[in-house]
Amino acid sequence: MPVRPTAALPTALALTLAAAATLTACGGGSGSDPDTVKVSFKQSTDNSIKVMDTYLADIKEQFEKANPGKKVELVPIKAPDAEYYTKLQQMLRSPKTAPDLVYEDTFLINSDITSGYLKPLDPYLAKWKDWERFIDTAKAAAKGEDGKTYGVPDGTDTRGLWFSKDVFAKAGLPTDWQPRTWDEVLEAARTIKEKVPDVIPLNVYTGKPVGEAATMQTFEMLLYGTGDATSDPLYDKGGKKWITSGKGFEDSLAFVETVYREKLGPEVSDALDPNVGTRVRGEWLPQGRLGIALDGSWLPQDWLEGSGHEWPEWSKELGLAAMPTQNGQAPGRVSMSGGWTWAVPAKAGNPDLAFEFIKTMQTKANAQKWYVANSGIAVREDVANDPAYAEAQPGISFFTGLVEHTHYRPAYPAYPKVSTAIQEAMEGVTTGDMSVEEAARGYDDALRDATDNQVVER
Repeated sequence: MPVRPTAALPTALALTLAAAATLTACGGGSGSDPDTVKVSFKQSTDNSIKVMDTYLADIKEQFEKANPGKKVELVPIKAPDAEYYTKLQQMLRSPKTAPDLVYEDTFLINSDITSGYLKPLDPYLAKWKDWERFIDTAKAAAKGEDGKTYGVPDGTDTRGLWFSKDVFAKAGLPTDWQPRTWDEVLEAARTIKEKVPDVIPLNVYTGKPVGEAATMQTFEMLLYGTGDATSDPLYDKGGKKWITSGKGFEDSLAFVETVYREKLGPEVSDALDPNVGTRVRGEWLPQGRLGIALDGSWLPQDWLEGSGHEWPEWSKELGLAAMPTQNGQAPGRVSMSGGWTWAVPAKAGNPDLAFEFIKTMQTKANAQKWYVANSGIAVREDVANDPAYAEAQPGISFFTGLVEHTHYRPAYPAYPKVSTAIQEAMEGVTTGDMSVEEAARGYDDALRDATDNQVVER
Protein backbone atom coordinates (compact mmCIF):
# COMPACT_ATOMS: atom_id res chain seq x y z
CA MET A 1 0.00 0.00 0.00
CA PRO A 2 1.46 3.41 -0.98
CA VAL A 3 1.75 4.99 2.44
CA ARG A 4 4.30 7.46 3.69
CA PRO A 5 7.47 5.54 4.67
CA THR A 6 8.13 4.82 8.32
CA ALA A 7 11.20 3.76 10.24
CA ALA A 8 12.45 0.49 8.79
CA LEU A 9 12.55 -2.54 11.03
CA PRO A 10 15.80 -4.50 11.23
CA THR A 11 16.25 -7.12 8.53
CA ALA A 12 15.59 -10.78 9.31
CA LEU A 13 19.32 -11.51 9.04
CA ALA A 14 20.18 -8.71 11.45
CA LEU A 15 17.57 -9.91 13.90
CA THR A 16 18.81 -13.50 13.66
CA LEU A 17 22.34 -12.36 14.42
CA ALA A 18 21.11 -10.13 17.25
CA ALA A 19 19.13 -12.97 18.79
CA ALA A 20 22.04 -15.37 18.45
CA ALA A 21 24.41 -12.82 19.95
CA THR A 22 22.08 -12.26 22.87
CA LEU A 23 22.00 -15.93 23.81
CA THR A 24 25.61 -16.63 22.89
CA ALA A 25 26.60 -13.94 25.37
CA CYS A 26 24.78 -15.83 28.10
CA GLY A 27 26.20 -19.24 27.27
CA GLY A 28 24.36 -20.51 24.20
CA GLY A 29 20.82 -21.78 23.78
CA SER A 30 18.72 -23.57 26.34
CA GLY A 31 19.96 -27.01 27.32
CA SER A 32 23.62 -25.99 27.34
CA ASP A 33 23.33 -26.38 31.12
CA PRO A 34 20.67 -28.84 32.36
CA ASP A 35 20.51 -27.04 35.72
CA THR A 36 19.83 -23.57 34.27
CA VAL A 37 16.48 -22.33 32.96
CA LYS A 38 16.73 -19.46 30.50
CA VAL A 39 13.80 -17.06 30.60
CA SER A 40 13.31 -14.54 27.80
CA PHE A 41 10.94 -11.59 28.20
CA LYS A 42 10.09 -8.19 26.77
CA GLN A 43 12.01 -5.47 28.57
CA SER A 44 10.58 -1.95 28.48
CA THR A 45 12.30 0.46 26.11
CA ASP A 46 11.87 3.08 28.84
CA ASN A 47 14.89 2.62 31.08
CA SER A 48 12.97 3.90 34.09
CA ILE A 49 10.30 1.18 33.85
CA LYS A 50 11.51 -1.95 35.65
CA VAL A 51 8.23 -3.63 36.60
CA MET A 52 8.91 -6.92 34.81
CA ASP A 53 12.61 -6.91 35.69
CA THR A 54 11.87 -6.43 39.38
CA TYR A 55 9.16 -9.09 39.42
CA LEU A 56 11.27 -11.70 37.63
CA ALA A 57 14.28 -11.00 39.85
CA ASP A 58 12.08 -11.82 42.86
CA ILE A 59 10.76 -15.03 41.23
CA LYS A 60 14.32 -16.04 40.31
CA GLU A 61 15.36 -15.67 43.95
CA GLN A 62 12.37 -17.72 45.16
CA PHE A 63 12.95 -20.43 42.56
CA GLU A 64 16.67 -20.84 43.25
CA LYS A 65 16.05 -20.95 46.99
CA ALA A 66 13.36 -23.64 46.59
CA ASN A 67 15.42 -25.64 44.09
CA PRO A 68 19.03 -25.92 45.34
CA GLY A 69 21.52 -26.35 42.51
CA LYS A 70 19.14 -24.89 39.89
CA LYS A 71 19.75 -21.51 38.33
CA VAL A 72 17.65 -18.98 36.43
CA GLU A 73 19.17 -16.88 33.67
CA LEU A 74 17.05 -13.92 32.61
CA VAL A 75 17.38 -13.00 28.93
CA PRO A 76 15.65 -9.65 28.32
CA ILE A 77 14.80 -8.43 24.82
CA LYS A 78 14.66 -4.65 24.85
CA ALA A 79 12.55 -3.59 21.87
CA PRO A 80 9.21 -2.07 20.85
CA ASP A 81 6.42 -4.62 20.46
CA ALA A 82 6.77 -5.25 16.71
CA GLU A 83 10.53 -5.76 16.94
CA TYR A 84 10.14 -7.96 20.02
CA TYR A 85 7.82 -10.31 18.14
CA THR A 86 10.24 -10.55 15.22
CA LYS A 87 13.29 -11.14 17.40
CA LEU A 88 11.44 -13.74 19.45
CA GLN A 89 10.42 -15.70 16.37
CA GLN A 90 14.00 -15.66 15.11
CA MET A 91 15.19 -17.06 18.45
CA LEU A 92 12.59 -19.83 18.46
CA ARG A 93 13.76 -21.29 15.15
CA SER A 94 16.90 -22.96 16.44
CA PRO A 95 17.87 -24.94 19.55
CA LYS A 96 21.04 -22.83 19.56
CA THR A 97 19.07 -19.67 20.28
CA ALA A 98 15.76 -20.86 21.78
CA PRO A 99 15.39 -20.08 25.50
CA ASP A 100 13.50 -22.42 27.85
CA LEU A 101 10.65 -20.02 28.55
CA VAL A 102 9.30 -17.08 26.55
CA TYR A 103 6.79 -14.28 27.05
CA GLU A 104 4.17 -14.57 24.29
CA ASP A 105 1.49 -12.04 23.37
CA THR A 106 -1.84 -13.84 22.89
CA PHE A 107 -2.28 -12.19 19.49
CA LEU A 108 0.82 -13.98 18.17
CA ILE A 109 0.58 -17.33 19.92
CA ASN A 110 -1.46 -19.12 17.24
CA SER A 111 0.94 -18.01 14.56
CA ASP A 112 3.85 -19.42 16.57
CA ILE A 113 1.90 -22.62 17.26
CA THR A 114 1.27 -23.11 13.53
CA SER A 115 4.96 -22.49 12.84
CA GLY A 116 5.85 -25.27 15.27
CA TYR A 117 7.73 -22.93 17.62
CA LEU A 118 5.90 -23.84 20.85
CA LYS A 119 5.45 -26.96 22.95
CA PRO A 120 1.95 -28.08 24.08
CA LEU A 121 1.69 -27.86 27.86
CA ASP A 122 -1.27 -30.21 28.44
CA PRO A 123 0.78 -32.99 30.12
CA TYR A 124 2.08 -30.44 32.64
CA LEU A 125 -1.27 -28.70 33.13
CA ALA A 126 -3.03 -32.00 33.85
CA LYS A 127 -0.85 -32.46 36.93
CA TRP A 128 -1.04 -28.83 38.14
CA LYS A 129 -3.96 -28.19 40.48
CA ASP A 130 -3.71 -24.41 40.16
CA TRP A 131 -4.76 -24.61 36.50
CA GLU A 132 -8.34 -25.07 37.72
CA ARG A 133 -8.16 -21.56 39.20
CA PHE A 134 -7.75 -19.86 35.82
CA ILE A 135 -10.84 -18.43 34.12
CA ASP A 136 -11.96 -20.15 30.91
CA THR A 137 -11.62 -17.11 28.63
CA ALA A 138 -7.98 -16.73 29.66
CA LYS A 139 -7.32 -20.42 29.04
CA ALA A 140 -8.91 -20.13 25.59
CA ALA A 141 -6.54 -17.30 24.65
CA ALA A 142 -3.60 -19.71 24.91
CA LYS A 143 -5.21 -22.60 23.06
CA GLY A 144 -4.32 -23.65 19.53
CA GLU A 145 -6.73 -24.71 16.80
CA ASP A 146 -5.68 -28.28 17.60
CA GLY A 147 -7.33 -27.94 21.03
CA LYS A 148 -4.04 -28.09 22.93
CA THR A 149 -2.85 -25.37 25.31
CA TYR A 150 0.48 -23.70 24.60
CA GLY A 151 0.78 -21.03 27.27
CA VAL A 152 -0.12 -20.03 30.81
CA PRO A 153 -1.71 -16.55 30.93
CA ASP A 154 -0.33 -14.07 33.43
CA GLY A 155 -3.28 -11.67 33.34
CA THR A 156 -5.54 -9.90 30.92
CA ASP A 157 -6.43 -6.28 30.28
CA THR A 158 -9.23 -3.99 29.19
CA ARG A 159 -9.30 -0.59 27.53
CA GLY A 160 -11.12 2.67 28.01
CA LEU A 161 -10.82 6.46 28.01
CA TRP A 162 -8.46 8.24 30.38
CA PHE A 163 -9.00 12.00 30.71
CA SER A 164 -7.41 14.90 32.53
CA LYS A 165 -9.84 16.47 34.99
CA ASP A 166 -7.78 19.66 35.02
CA VAL A 167 -7.90 19.99 31.23
CA PHE A 168 -11.63 19.24 31.26
CA ALA A 169 -12.24 21.87 33.93
CA LYS A 170 -10.33 24.47 31.89
CA ALA A 171 -12.38 23.54 28.83
CA GLY A 172 -15.66 23.80 30.73
CA LEU A 173 -16.32 20.07 30.36
CA PRO A 174 -17.72 17.90 33.19
CA THR A 175 -15.07 16.17 35.28
CA ASP A 176 -17.39 13.15 35.65
CA TRP A 177 -17.52 12.81 31.86
CA GLN A 178 -19.08 9.61 30.49
CA PRO A 179 -19.57 9.91 26.71
CA ARG A 180 -22.41 7.95 25.11
CA THR A 181 -21.38 8.10 21.43
CA TRP A 182 -18.31 8.62 19.24
CA ASP A 183 -19.59 12.09 18.39
CA GLU A 184 -19.50 13.03 22.06
CA VAL A 185 -15.85 11.94 22.26
CA LEU A 186 -14.97 14.03 19.20
CA GLU A 187 -16.97 17.02 20.46
CA ALA A 188 -15.08 16.95 23.77
CA ALA A 189 -11.80 16.90 21.82
CA ARG A 190 -12.92 19.84 19.68
CA THR A 191 -13.87 21.80 22.80
CA ILE A 192 -10.46 21.14 24.32
CA LYS A 193 -8.75 22.28 21.12
CA GLU A 194 -10.69 25.54 21.23
CA LYS A 195 -10.57 26.27 24.96
CA VAL A 196 -7.17 24.79 25.93
CA PRO A 197 -5.11 25.14 22.74
CA ASP A 198 -1.76 24.30 24.35
CA VAL A 199 -2.65 20.63 24.97
CA ILE A 200 -3.25 17.62 22.73
CA PRO A 201 -7.02 17.05 22.80
CA LEU A 202 -7.11 13.29 22.06
CA ASN A 203 -4.61 10.51 21.51
CA VAL A 204 -5.54 7.42 19.52
CA TYR A 205 -2.69 5.14 18.42
CA THR A 206 -2.29 4.73 14.69
CA GLY A 207 -0.04 3.33 11.98
CA LYS A 208 2.55 0.60 11.60
CA PRO A 209 5.25 2.02 13.92
CA VAL A 210 3.18 1.32 17.05
CA GLY A 211 2.05 -2.06 15.77
CA GLU A 212 -0.70 -3.87 17.63
CA ALA A 213 -1.37 -0.82 19.81
CA ALA A 214 -2.88 0.85 16.73
CA THR A 215 -4.93 -2.20 15.78
CA MET A 216 -6.24 -3.13 19.19
CA GLN A 217 -6.21 0.03 21.30
CA THR A 218 -7.75 2.16 18.58
CA PHE A 219 -9.17 0.44 15.53
CA GLU A 220 -10.76 -2.59 17.14
CA MET A 221 -12.07 -0.47 20.02
CA LEU A 222 -13.94 1.43 17.30
CA LEU A 223 -14.83 -1.45 14.97
CA TYR A 224 -16.27 -3.71 17.68
CA GLY A 225 -18.56 -0.84 18.69
CA THR A 226 -20.09 -0.32 15.24
CA GLY A 227 -22.56 -3.17 14.94
CA ASP A 228 -24.17 -6.06 16.72
CA ALA A 229 -22.22 -6.79 19.91
CA THR A 230 -22.77 -10.53 19.44
CA SER A 231 -21.02 -10.80 16.08
CA ASP A 232 -17.35 -10.53 15.21
CA PRO A 233 -16.74 -7.86 12.54
CA LEU A 234 -13.35 -9.27 11.49
CA TYR A 235 -13.82 -13.04 11.34
CA ASP A 236 -16.66 -15.40 10.47
CA LYS A 237 -16.14 -18.27 12.91
CA GLY A 238 -18.81 -20.45 11.29
CA GLY A 239 -17.29 -20.23 7.84
CA LYS A 240 -13.73 -19.86 9.14
CA LYS A 241 -13.17 -16.90 6.86
CA TRP A 242 -12.06 -13.30 7.29
CA ILE A 243 -14.49 -10.48 6.58
CA THR A 244 -13.67 -7.71 4.11
CA SER A 245 -14.20 -4.05 4.94
CA GLY A 246 -17.74 -2.73 5.18
CA LYS A 247 -19.50 0.29 6.63
CA GLY A 248 -18.31 -0.29 10.19
CA PHE A 249 -14.73 -0.68 8.97
CA GLU A 250 -14.93 2.54 6.96
CA ASP A 251 -16.61 4.41 9.82
CA SER A 252 -13.75 3.36 12.10
CA LEU A 253 -11.19 4.62 9.61
CA ALA A 254 -13.19 7.84 9.27
CA PHE A 255 -12.95 8.40 13.05
CA VAL A 256 -9.16 8.11 12.87
CA GLU A 257 -9.07 10.36 9.80
CA THR A 258 -11.15 12.98 11.63
CA VAL A 259 -8.83 13.03 14.64
CA TYR A 260 -5.77 13.79 12.53
CA ARG A 261 -7.40 15.89 9.79
CA GLU A 262 -8.92 18.24 12.38
CA LYS A 263 -5.66 18.24 14.40
CA LEU A 264 -7.39 16.82 17.45
CA GLY A 265 -4.52 14.39 17.99
CA PRO A 266 -0.75 14.70 18.29
CA GLU A 267 1.37 15.87 15.37
CA VAL A 268 1.47 13.09 12.79
CA SER A 269 5.24 12.75 13.24
CA ASP A 270 4.67 12.14 16.96
CA ALA A 271 1.76 9.78 16.34
CA LEU A 272 3.96 7.66 14.04
CA ASP A 273 6.83 7.50 16.52
CA PRO A 274 7.12 3.87 17.74
CA ASN A 275 7.71 5.19 21.28
CA VAL A 276 4.64 7.42 21.41
CA GLY A 277 3.11 5.18 24.09
CA THR A 278 6.00 5.99 26.41
CA ARG A 279 5.35 9.70 25.86
CA VAL A 280 1.63 9.29 26.61
CA ARG A 281 2.32 7.55 29.93
CA GLY A 282 5.54 9.26 30.90
CA GLU A 283 5.01 12.84 29.73
CA TRP A 284 1.72 13.91 28.21
CA LEU A 285 -0.71 12.60 30.83
CA PRO A 286 1.37 13.31 33.97
CA GLN A 287 2.28 16.80 32.72
CA GLY A 288 -1.30 17.72 31.83
CA ARG A 289 -0.46 17.99 28.12
CA LEU A 290 -3.12 15.53 26.93
CA GLY A 291 -6.87 15.80 27.36
CA ILE A 292 -8.13 12.31 26.46
CA ALA A 293 -6.28 9.04 25.87
CA LEU A 294 -7.86 5.89 24.45
CA ASP A 295 -5.63 3.40 26.22
CA GLY A 296 -5.27 0.37 28.44
CA SER A 297 -5.83 -0.66 32.03
CA TRP A 298 -2.10 -1.09 32.63
CA LEU A 299 -1.07 2.58 32.52
CA PRO A 300 -0.72 3.02 36.31
CA GLN A 301 2.25 0.62 36.39
CA ASP A 302 4.29 3.55 35.04
CA TRP A 303 3.18 5.81 37.89
CA LEU A 304 3.81 3.58 40.89
CA GLU A 305 6.58 4.24 43.38
CA GLY A 306 9.94 3.21 41.94
CA SER A 307 8.70 3.23 38.34
CA GLY A 308 10.71 6.27 37.29
CA HIS A 309 7.54 8.19 36.44
CA GLU A 310 6.08 8.29 39.95
CA TRP A 311 2.74 10.07 39.96
CA PRO A 312 0.91 9.35 43.21
CA GLU A 313 -1.78 11.93 42.38
CA TRP A 314 -2.87 10.22 39.16
CA SER A 315 -6.08 8.76 40.61
CA LYS A 316 -7.23 12.25 41.64
CA GLU A 317 -6.10 14.02 38.49
CA LEU A 318 -7.38 11.53 35.91
CA GLY A 319 -10.92 10.42 35.20
CA LEU A 320 -11.99 7.12 33.64
CA ALA A 321 -14.77 6.50 31.14
CA ALA A 322 -15.84 3.52 29.10
CA MET A 323 -15.42 3.80 25.34
CA PRO A 324 -18.95 4.16 23.96
CA THR A 325 -20.39 2.26 21.04
CA GLN A 326 -20.69 4.28 17.83
CA ASN A 327 -24.23 5.55 18.30
CA GLY A 328 -24.85 4.49 21.87
CA GLN A 329 -26.40 1.18 20.81
CA ALA A 330 -26.52 -1.68 23.33
CA PRO A 331 -24.61 -2.46 25.40
CA GLY A 332 -23.46 1.16 25.24
CA ARG A 333 -19.80 0.48 25.88
CA VAL A 334 -17.01 -1.55 24.33
CA SER A 335 -13.63 -2.91 25.36
CA MET A 336 -10.98 -5.20 23.94
CA SER A 337 -8.98 -7.71 25.97
CA GLY A 338 -5.76 -9.50 25.29
CA GLY A 339 -2.86 -10.31 27.49
CA TRP A 340 0.36 -12.28 27.58
CA THR A 341 1.30 -15.86 28.33
CA TRP A 342 4.36 -17.80 29.39
CA ALA A 343 5.15 -20.46 26.80
CA VAL A 344 7.79 -23.17 26.39
CA PRO A 345 9.56 -23.25 23.00
CA ALA A 346 9.43 -26.52 21.07
CA LYS A 347 13.23 -26.44 20.91
CA ALA A 348 13.72 -25.66 24.62
CA GLY A 349 16.45 -27.78 26.19
CA ASN A 350 14.97 -27.74 29.71
CA PRO A 351 11.15 -27.74 29.34
CA ASP A 352 10.49 -29.48 32.68
CA LEU A 353 12.51 -26.87 34.54
CA ALA A 354 10.75 -24.13 32.59
CA PHE A 355 7.33 -25.32 33.72
CA GLU A 356 8.53 -25.48 37.33
CA PHE A 357 9.46 -21.81 36.94
CA ILE A 358 5.95 -21.08 35.63
CA LYS A 359 4.47 -22.76 38.70
CA THR A 360 6.57 -20.55 40.95
CA MET A 361 5.43 -17.43 39.08
CA GLN A 362 1.82 -18.50 39.23
CA THR A 363 1.23 -19.20 42.89
CA LYS A 364 -1.72 -17.16 44.14
CA ALA A 365 0.56 -14.79 46.04
CA ASN A 366 2.96 -14.24 43.17
CA ALA A 367 0.20 -13.91 40.59
CA GLN A 368 -1.57 -11.32 42.73
CA LYS A 369 1.68 -9.43 43.20
CA TRP A 370 2.15 -9.32 39.44
CA TYR A 371 -1.41 -8.22 38.64
CA VAL A 372 -1.06 -5.28 41.00
CA ALA A 373 2.48 -4.31 39.93
CA ASN A 374 1.55 -4.59 36.25
CA SER A 375 -1.87 -2.95 36.67
CA GLY A 376 -3.29 -6.10 35.11
CA ILE A 377 -6.68 -7.78 35.35
CA ALA A 378 -6.68 -11.06 37.28
CA VAL A 379 -7.21 -14.32 35.38
CA ARG A 380 -7.18 -16.46 38.52
CA GLU A 381 -10.59 -16.63 40.18
CA ASP A 382 -9.12 -16.83 43.67
CA VAL A 383 -7.24 -13.56 43.11
CA ALA A 384 -10.17 -11.80 41.42
CA ASN A 385 -12.38 -12.65 44.42
CA ASP A 386 -9.83 -11.41 46.95
CA PRO A 387 -10.84 -7.98 48.37
CA ALA A 388 -7.15 -7.14 48.80
CA TYR A 389 -6.75 -7.32 45.01
CA ALA A 390 -9.75 -5.09 44.24
CA GLU A 391 -8.59 -2.50 46.75
CA ALA A 392 -4.90 -2.63 45.87
CA GLN A 393 -4.98 0.15 43.30
CA PRO A 394 -7.43 2.78 42.06
CA GLY A 395 -8.98 1.84 38.74
CA ILE A 396 -8.82 -1.93 39.16
CA SER A 397 -12.55 -2.20 39.85
CA PHE A 398 -13.40 0.06 36.89
CA PHE A 399 -11.34 -1.91 34.39
CA THR A 400 -12.38 -5.27 35.81
CA GLY A 401 -15.98 -4.13 35.34
CA LEU A 402 -15.37 -3.74 31.60
CA VAL A 403 -14.71 -7.47 31.21
CA GLU A 404 -18.42 -8.18 30.76
CA HIS A 405 -18.44 -5.93 27.69
CA THR A 406 -15.09 -6.94 26.26
CA HIS A 407 -14.12 -8.64 23.01
CA TYR A 408 -11.16 -10.78 22.04
CA ARG A 409 -9.22 -10.62 18.80
CA PRO A 410 -9.64 -13.47 16.31
CA ALA A 411 -6.04 -14.50 17.02
CA TYR A 412 -5.79 -17.18 14.35
CA PRO A 413 -2.55 -17.75 12.42
CA ALA A 414 -3.30 -15.08 9.80
CA TYR A 415 -4.10 -12.43 12.39
CA PRO A 416 -0.64 -10.79 12.57
CA LYS A 417 -0.79 -10.11 8.82
CA VAL A 418 -4.39 -8.92 9.09
CA SER A 419 -3.35 -6.60 11.91
CA THR A 420 -0.55 -5.15 9.78
CA ALA A 421 -3.02 -4.52 6.96
CA ILE A 422 -5.25 -2.61 9.39
CA GLN A 423 -2.28 -0.53 10.54
CA GLU A 424 -1.42 0.33 6.94
CA ALA A 425 -5.00 1.46 6.28
CA MET A 426 -4.93 3.57 9.45
CA GLU A 427 -1.61 5.13 8.50
CA GLY A 428 -2.94 6.03 5.08
CA VAL A 429 -5.83 8.08 6.48
CA THR A 430 -3.69 9.51 9.30
CA THR A 431 -1.14 11.01 6.91
CA GLY A 432 -3.79 12.01 4.38
CA ASP A 433 -2.12 9.91 1.69
CA MET A 434 -5.32 7.91 1.27
CA SER A 435 -9.03 8.51 1.46
CA VAL A 436 -11.09 6.22 3.67
CA GLU A 437 -12.37 4.40 0.58
CA GLU A 438 -8.86 3.91 -0.83
CA ALA A 439 -7.55 2.64 2.51
CA ALA A 440 -10.47 0.19 2.82
CA ARG A 441 -9.86 -1.15 -0.71
CA GLY A 442 -6.18 -1.53 0.08
CA TYR A 443 -7.09 -3.45 3.23
CA ASP A 444 -9.32 -5.80 1.26
CA ASP A 445 -6.51 -6.55 -1.19
CA ALA A 446 -4.03 -7.14 1.64
CA LEU A 447 -6.58 -9.30 3.48
CA ARG A 448 -7.02 -11.58 0.48
CA ASP A 449 -3.25 -11.96 0.16
CA ALA A 450 -2.80 -12.62 3.89
CA THR A 451 -5.52 -15.28 4.06
CA ASP A 452 -5.12 -16.99 0.65
CA ASN A 453 -8.42 -15.40 -0.35
CA GLN A 454 -10.31 -17.08 2.52
CA VAL A 455 -12.65 -14.11 2.86
CA VAL A 456 -16.30 -13.23 3.13
CA GLU A 457 -17.34 -10.16 1.14
CA ARG A 458 -19.03 -7.58 3.35
